[in-house]
Amino acid sequence: MAETIPLWSLTDDSLVEISEDGSLVVVTRWGEHEFPHAEPLVVESLRRMALGPVSLANVTSSWEPVEREPDLEGELSWTAEGADALRQVLKELGGSVVRSLGLADGRGPLLSVIPVVLAPVFAPVAIPATRPIRLSRFSSLRSDADGMGLESPSARYRVVLSQPWAVHVAATLATAKSVGEIVITTGIDRGVVGAIVSYLVAAGVVQAAGENGRFAEDDDPELGVWSPDELSFHTTSRTWRPGGPADLAGLGNPPVVKAPTGEGPSYSLFRPDLTERAETDPTLTALLENDHSCPEFTESVLSAEQIGEFLFRGARIRSIGPAHLPNGPAHSASQRPYFSVACLYELELYVSVNRCSGLDRGIYHYDPLDHRLSLVNDDVADLDEMLDIAMIGGGNHRRPSALITVTARMPRMASVLGGGAYATTLAHVGALQQTLYLVARAMGLAAHAVPVDAGDRVDRALKLDWPAEVGVGECVLDLPVDAVGE
Repeated sequence: MAETIPLWSLTDDSLVEISEDGSLVVVTRWGEHEFPHAEPLVVESLRRMALGPVSLANVTSSWEPVEREPDLEGELSWTAEGADALRQVLKELGGSVVRSLGLADGRGPLLSVIPVVLAPVFAPVAIPATRPIRLSRFSSLRSDADGMGLESPSARYRVVLSQPWAVHVAATLATAKSVGEIVITTGIDRGVVGAIVSYLVAAGVVQAAGENGRFAEDDDPELGVWSPDELSFHTTSRTWRPGGPADLAGLGNPPVVKAPTGEGPSYSLFRPDLTERAETDPTLTALLENDHSCPEFTESVLSAEQIGEFLFRGARIRSIGPAHLPNGPAHSASQRPYFSVACLYELELYVSVNRCSGLDRGIYHYDPLDHRLSLVNDDVADLDEMLDIAMIGGGNHRRPSALITVTARMPRMASVLGGGAYATTLAHVGALQQTLYLVARAMGLAAHAVPVDAGDRVDRALKLDWPAEVGVGECVLDLPVDAVGE
């Protein structure tokens, strides 16, 4: 009969500093923790935990045991002062304490439970042998550097399944099963299966049914409004987790301006006199107090001058220079009319021109530095498909005069922000959309974001180098109905 062993360690990003006078400092992703008069048992335990998974029973074996109730799964029934101090320290460091489960075979952990929040609670208990259990509907299983990563955005821990037995147990839980059924299915020792299941349930990635046989998350109305993808994106975009870009250094410092693509003709655009516009434009309050609604597309024809002014006022590069994040590396940056973290400005604009005097129909890329449009695709079928996407997304029965497609050069963001790049990009899209909306209203035009189901059609039509550059939003441009008397 195989016997499981509870193991303890600190997360890889934790640093334990021990001074000669016995004081202890533990530096974690959550901050520094100082223990000026740490018990010897505390110092020795954390020193070993920083090196990798360790059985605390082995650490405490050199301390004199005392009569007391077992704690921490029976491992800390040792000197009262040392055990109490270690218990308190581990509680304070909870967001950086990894709980692993191993066997007495020297092959390392079966699995490791890694915290992803500051103060999680991990309390594994035995699951009744006939109780149904299953993966949370939010859980995902994918390759990890140390095995298979099992995580759920609704859980306070992520799990690394390092050995085949742990992977097999988790893989059987796509549908509800009991511990007894898992034993029959996998042939793994009942005690090992029970221990693995208790860790997975305590980590929150596996659900145990209640007395009524139902799973709590199925009846939770707050969780019911979230899809697994949306909740996962929310969680990972707000909290750093492992699994982000593997080699940020390899990205270098991507250029401020995208290099020209294609061999199509380019067109210099109109540059308005902003001093003159400042005297005639409506006030910001007047613009904001107008109703925000998707325009009814007309058969009107925009002018190249209007498109030029629209892009100049909403998206051009005003200047280029150095910038940096606090305590971060310097990078080349630009100044534009809308907000971008650290002035990274990873967004690119493409204009699908439908009806415009002075510009032929086609799909163009906007160069914000030289304020030019360059033709990237003159295929009529691709253009019409892009315009149809906008027409459907805007709930109209006509194609718009023009469609602005916003893309993102992800290396530009990831080189500085790493795993937070995409979430920040979506915030930038919102800032740009608002700017374009206000500029259009000030010019007497109608601009509005439209939701689209793009698939790979946008990538093909714009000839994007996926996934280095990806479509992230659309904005239609037209004349308002009242301006053309319809």
